This record gives sequence, C-alpha cells and structure tokens, in this order.
Amino acid sequence: MARREQVFISEADQYVFAQGSHYDIYKKLGAHLSVEDGVEGVYFAVWAPNAQEVHVVGTFNGWNEYSHQMTKLGPMGIYGLFVPGIGTGELYKFLIKAADGRNLYKADPFANYAELRPNTASIITDISDMVWHDEKWMSERSAKDMNKEPMAIYECHIGSWMRHPGREDEGFYNYREFADSFVRYAKKMKYTHVELMGIAEHPFDGSWGYQVTGYYAPTSRYGTPQDFQYMVDTFHKHNIGVILDWVPAHFPKDAHGLAEFDGSAVFEHPDSRLGEHPDWGTKIFNYGKHEVSNFLIANALFWIKEFHIDGLRVDAVASMLYLDYGKQDGQWVANKYGGHENLEAIEFFKHLNSIVRGAFPGVVMIAEESTAWPKVTGDLDEGGLYFSFKWNMGWMHDFCEYMKLDPYFRRDNHYAMTFAMSYNDSENYILPLSHDEVVHLKCSMVEKMPGYKKDKYANLRTGYTYMFGHEGKKLLFMGQEFGQEREWCEERELDWFLLQEDLNRGMHTYVEALLNLYRKYPCMYEIDNSWEGFEWIKADDKDQSTYAFIRKSKTDKKQLLFIMNMTPIYRKDYRVGVPDKKSYRLVLNSDDVQFGGDGNKIKETIVSEPIECDYKDYSIHFDLPPFSSVVFQF
Repeated sequence: MARREQVFISEADQYVFAQGSHYDIYKKLGAHLSVEDGVEGVYFAVWAPNAQEVHVVGTFNGWNEYSHQMTKLGPMGIYGLFVPGIGTGELYKFLIKAADGRNLYKADPFANYAELRPNTASIITDISDMVWHDEKWMSERSAKDMNKEPMAIYECHIGSWMRHPGREDEGFYNYREFADSFVRYAKKMKYTHVELMGIAEHPFDGSWGYQVTGYYAPTSRYGTPQDFQYMVDTFHKHNIGVILDWVPAHFPKDAHGLAEFDGSAVFEHPDSRLGEHPDWGTKIFNYGKHEVSNFLIANALFWIKEFHIDGLRVDAVASMLYLDYGKQDGQWVANKYGGHENLEAIEFFKHLNSIVRGAFPGVVMIAEESTAWPKVTGDLDEGGLYFSFKWNMGWMHDFCEYMKLDPYFRRDNHYAMTFAMSYNDSENYILPLSHDEVVHLKCSMVEKMPGYKKDKYANLRTGYTYMFGHEGKKLLFMGQEFGQEREWCEERELDWFLLQEDLNRGMHTYVEALLNLYRKYPCMYEIDNSWEGFEWIKADDKDQSTYAFIRKSKTDKKQLLFIMNMTPIYRKDYRVGVPDKKSYRLVLNSDDVQFGGDGNKIKETIVSEPIECDYKDYSIHFDLPPFSSVVFQF
C-alpha cells in the first residue's frame, strides 16, 4: 500500500482551477486518503460555488447530516474537510444546502468508484498504488504515428458481449473475466484495438453509458477500479489498444448527478436555450466556464494518465459544435457574430486536443462528427480542431444505403460507393459500422442485405471486403463479425450460438481472413488519407455494378487489387485492367466454401496479358462469381 501523504488545496490550486488549467485537479477534489499531524484519514473537497453550506455524509458518520460540515476555502467556492480515522470502502455523498434552502444529496463528481445502480453513493477508494506491467507497450505507443499504423477496432459493450448463463444476477463478466476472454478472441481475430462503450459510471443501463453521472469512475457493474486497471494492463501486455467512449457533450438530470449541482447551474449553462438538449432531455456543459472546461479536460487526462487509455472516441461532437443542433427556432441563441457555431466548444476542443496530443504522443482523439465541419483533424495553426481521426459518417451512410438496395437498383446508385474517395484526403478517417447502425429497427448488418439468406451473407462478405480495402481505419461493432441476425440489445449477450450455423461460421472465418490480410499488408493501412495509397481501376462500371481498385504501399511492393461484384450475375470471363505485366496471385476469394460461398474456383495465379482495359495497357480475366469479392497480390 502506498504511503499516505497530506492532501490539501492551496490558493494556487484554486487560482489555476479558476483559470481552467489545473490538469491534476482530480488529485485535489474528491475524496483522497490523507494524513494530518500524523493521523490518517480522508480529505474531502468539492466545488459548489453557490452553496450556503456543504456537509459530508456517509457510512462513517451514520449519514448524520450535520456532524461533518465542510469549510469554504476561498471565494471561488471550493469546500474542504479532513475526516480522521476513516479509509477505503466507506460510502459517502455531499449534502449541499442550496441558496434557496433546499438540501441536495450529491454524488462526488470526482469519485473513482460508486455503488452499483440503482444505489448512487460514492465509495472511497485509492488508485494511487496500482501496479502496471505495460512499459513496453507504453514506450512503443509514444513513438507511433497512428495514421501509418493498422487500426482494426472492435467496438464492444462489456455487459452484452458475453454473460454467465444461469446466474440470478445479470451474469455480467467482470473486468478481469472480460479481459482474459477477450484477449484470446482478439488475438485470434487480429483486432488491434477494443473500443469500450459505457465505462464511466451511469445510472441507467439503457443509456449504454452515454448519460454519465460519474466521469472519474469506471462503472461498478463490472468491478472495481483495480479490476478495470487489470483489464487495461492485460490488453496492453497482449498488444491490444484500449479506446474509451467519452461523453463531454451532455449529462443527465438525475438528482444525484451534476445537474443543478449546488441548486444552481454549476456545470451546465444557466440559459436553457444553451444549457439543454430538448430531444435528449439532458444538460449541456457550459464550455465557456473555465472550471467546467477544466473538469472535462482533466477527466480526459485522468483516463489517459491513471488508466493508460490509448484513445478517446468523443461522442456527439456535432451536437457541441452547433448551437442549433436538434433545436427549433426559439430554442437556441446565436453566437456573437450571429452564427450557429458554438465558439466556446470550438475553443474547448482546441484546448483539449492540444493538451492531450501534446503531452501523450500516440494517444488518439477520435471525433464522432456527423457533418461536413471543416478540418476536424486539421492542425491548430490552420484553424483545425486537431483531432487524430474523424468517424466517416458519410461513408457509413452511403455504404449502408447502397448495400440495402436490391441489386437491380444498385446501378442507379453506383456513385454512393465511390463518393467517399472524392473527399477522403480532407480528414484522417475511420470507417465505422457502429452500434448505432444495428439498433432502433435499423436491422443487423446481415439483415440489411437483400436476397435469400445465402445471398445476404454473400452480400455482406463483399461489403466488408469493400470496407477493408477502402482507405481509412476500420471499426466493426461486436456481433457483426459473425453475422448477428437480431438487432443488438444491451440486456442480453450476443447470439454466439449462431456459430454452429455454416453461414455464420463462414462469415466469422471470412472476417478473420480480412483482418489477417489487413494486418499482413502495409498497403492496407500505411497510406490512408491520400491518393498515393489508392487507385481506381473500375469506378464507373455501373451497368455491371462491379468495382475494382488498387491499394498501394510506399515501396510499390506487395500491392493488392480488389474486385467486387455487387450483383447475383455470374460474370463469365470478366476482364479488369492492371498496371503492369506481372503475375497476380489470388489471396482472397469470398466465394470459397470455407466462408459460406459456393466454391467457384479462380486460378491461384493469373499472368497479365497485353490487352487494353480500363485505360491500362495490360489486363487479366477470370470468372467472377455472384455477390463475390476477390483480392490479388502483385
């Protein structure tokens, strides 16, 4: 156990917090083991600027409302109190007497641990003595340019990935069980990263973790902060990166949470037109308030520094950037220039990303931004927001809409699959097929596909081939890799029993083959944001609904030729242009029997002929099966 040191909040701490740049404020505010005059105990501190009084209540004092009144430390409204003789495991809340006389029982905004819902008290814990074994991973991470590295992300909700059958409780895997099981799975499949939904503490399972009440606490649904640390450490020891969904866009109105924290608008904007999302029923952070932006930026740094997180996927960025997001006339207020851009949120993002990326090279900041906001991943000196990556929501929408079409109508929508490359070099993109695409009656990925059941799986295999070949990092939501047929539901585990079926087992094997291909060939990931890494061969063959392109490496060696047939038509003696007089070796055929295909054979090696095709002097030809993809190396 770490030796206790005295915790206290100085005038300098208060000043720097008020300036918005106390990046270790979480080590001061909250509940921390401390020692005063040789006596061990816990130091409590909370920011409640408009409170009349603040008290600490908990198991240590029998929840006595007035036995432990806190002292106001200065004019900015931080209250502190040292309580001797207590330690970890005690439950507590802050009792705040508001200016209007109301008594509010609030969970600690900086707590590192909380009761399992539906209970809402904070729990005293100590995360200062966690022992890590990931030095090699952390050292190598800081030296990497992730734009040039493979990123195959598995988006995962721990509570519904797998569950223990037959238990009276929900049967959740805890962090340790999940770590040990998922490591084996990810290593076999060749995923590079896991992106975890719903880690920060939240009261309602159905929010999936996107309505947070405890920004500094890993949810107790799956164990303790120490269990969470074990999970991250285990992933790193097996070379798996960890990305967390992070939600600075809004927070819920639950009575124990941040809303009206001291009876007034502390964390949210006091004007409801700026401080509430009418559609979501949630509060919006006041990004122009230095202490609030400090709370959030320190929180991002907390996960990265204290739990070695490798990246944050920032949820609902568009809702932060636009003052009128999801609002009608009269529900929002224009900025000082009369526009709808949230100037304070823009500055918040620039501050956040400059601090995180400057202090932690190799950590990625990912924007879920659904509009055409310019330069989301652009440099600060060019007016950009300086995110590492942006989810390509436009690609995702076009891809899903095209793949849902009956093949007869695909010819009239051919451009949907080529459009994303016309703007691909404007940002550093991740191609996401996320949880949002398989809920709320949108159907699972395989059920989006047209045709009979076998056609659906063939369509999806070819769609995934297109995705993995296209420029941009990759993200699949759990279950998509084996053709989950039901929509995702957080209340049950994935339908792993489907792996007993040939088509699902074949899909699973095929995604594993794609991931192996992705990791094996640098041309698939080292140039992901420019035309230097991609060349169309067939971009306009709408009459046959076929596509062909080349992924290029920096060395012009081990390049890959992708060819996709998006129709049920067997393309006999199909010809495609190629760049050189070479041998083209087949490395993947989605119609192979092991993947659930019909087993139509394609020659293992095809030598190009001096026959002009697709504006190339050379070409190859072969029989292209229905709804199939083939990949050649040259």
